[in-house]
Amino acid sequence: MNSFFNFINLQNGEESKSKVLENVTSNISFRGSNLWILACAIMIASIGLNVNSTAVIIGAMLISPLMGPIVGAGFALGTFNFPLLKKSFKNLLIATAVSLSVSAFYFYISPFKDVQSELLARTSPNIYDVLIAFFGGLVGVIAITRVEKGNPIPGVAIATALMPPLCTAGFGIATLNFSYFFGAFYLYTINCFFICIATFFVVKYLKYPSALIDSKYEKRIKYGISALIIVMIIPSFYLALNLYNEKKYTKTAEQFIEKEFDKKGYTVIYKKINYNTNPRSIDVAFINKKFSDEEITFYNKMLEESGLKNTQLNIRQNSTDIKSEILSEISKFDNNISEKDIAISKLREELDTYKVSDSTLSKEISILFPKINEISYGKIEKYPQTDSARLQFVVLYSGQDVNDNQLKNWLQKRLNEKDVQLVKKAESNK
Repeated sequence: MNSFFNFINLQNGEESKSKVLENVTSNISFRGSNLWILACAIMIASIGLNVNSTAVIIGAMLISPLMGPIVGAGFALGTFNFPLLKKSFKNLLIATAVSLSVSAFYFYISPFKDVQSELLARTSPNIYDVLIAFFGGLVGVIAITRVEKGNPIPGVAIATALMPPLCTAGFGIATLNFSYFFGAFYLYTINCFFICIATFFVVKYLKYPSALIDSKYEKRIKYGISALIIVMIIPSFYLALNLYNEKKYTKTAEQFIEKEFDKKGYTVIYKKINYNTNPRSIDVAFINKKFSDEEITFYNKMLEESGLKNTQLNIRQNSTDIKSEILSEISKFDNNISEKDIAISKLREELDTYKVSDSTLSKEISILFPKINEISYGKIEKYPQTDSARLQFVVLYSGQDVNDNQLKNWLQKRLNEKDVQLVKKAESNK
């Protein structure tokens, strides 16, 4: 048993406590280069969220120095070092204010204010975010207290994701969308708090020397921390439960649509499940099925029997609904294609009027009139002074002792052309 505890003992490979505290304290301050690095990291993360690039967001999280004051606050709580705690909170507030200002400024001037999936992912924290922050914080502080730091810290920075929710909160300020702001800022607060609490537990476990002698005061602090943990966790449990209920509702609605419509051969071309409305609604449209009012009422009654309470089924099938819009777009597309086909057809017809498509003509001429050295032929438009334009077959040839009348008569009969014009090229003198 002793060997097992020795195997998992965190004291093995531990850095000296004084050196760890020195490193933690030095990384708390946001002055000079740290502040510039933070501002640049926030700008990069904001751009990444704006263009929905996960790789850019990860890069911003790796270069962010935000972990410093949070870990410092955890060490300060664990050792009851209130001057250090005050310094950590002060610098965390500075970092938070700078981050919000930079991200809000970027999103305010950015021409692209569409809500991307990476932004939406930071607006609804739940209990899973609590677990990620806590265990990420554990890994981070364990790595900090080792002689050999290893490479967990970059992974902790990515997993705990402090930068994206701050940038999303800045987006909420810039667009005056305060639901985004409060959701994202709550996620940021959760991450900060539970990284801090994880640090507190590891510091207590490793028995870092306390700066407080009064045991009663120490108990009050522990009770206060316990109360804060409860206060922070309860909303996340509620949000996690809400997320679970939404996914369960969506799955039930999908099964209802599949059972009542898809399996009966009704082609669903549009569906939208609205969970956050009152009453909740399911919007569907079909390509080849029209339902009567009685049928729609019947399906609405079936919703409650299927576990979809407080839900309205909306079947869009009139001229203003999505079905008509889709068919209208298809019709426009078909019309565009038809117009292009007509234009191409006309061009082909016009080209055919000038083109001689008889591939054997030149071979026959070379056999019947072997004295012709070179020949070209085609149709051109002829404009008589007293008549409208008409097509004339023109032959351009070179050669000695060629019977022009014989060649012309033969071409008129061969091509069924009344008017054939022969043009003899002058021989070049070599």
